[in-house]
Amino acid sequence: MARRLQAARQQKMLTERAEELTTKAKFALGEGREDLAEAALSRQVDFEAEAKKLDAVQQQAREEEQRLDDGLAALSARKRQMEDALQAYLISRREAALGGDGPTRPDRSVEKRVDAAEQAFDRAMAGAGGIGFTRADGDTINRVAEIDSMQRSATIAERLAALKAQQAA
Repeated sequence: MARRLQAARQQKMLTERAEELTTKAKFALGEGREDLAEAALSRQVDFEAEAKKLDAVQQQAREEEQRLDDGLAALSARKRQMEDALQAYLISRREAALGGDGPTRPDRSVEKRVDAAEQAFDRAMAGAGGIGFTRADGDTINRVAEIDSMQRSATIAERLAALKAQQAA
């Protein structure tokens, strides 16, 4: 939950900075400093990309919170079932002991088995979230990065042209 809230705060801050950069780019263009306007728009594109990443982080955090809540509810229910079963067993052992048909002290081996089963269940639940990822080869990663760079440059050029058109009008 904390990770999701921090991502929301950072996203808000990035959005505000991006809006400030639009104003600064317009001002720089009005002053005849196209290079400064381009730099401001470049930074704005970076902020917007980071804000999109933070959207994904927030969504992942929401999904993880839901998954953890569901897992906790399932574990709590299973724990209650196991405790009820243990209590029923202990009661039956006491009743049998009082009837004279067995040892006078309940055997602790069942409790040990219940504890071992709980521990195995906990280990299985802890290991259930592990997903292995494979690495892509370096050439493919570099090519995709080159495409991203080309798209970013095109976006900056489009925004600069739009600002110039607004200034001319």
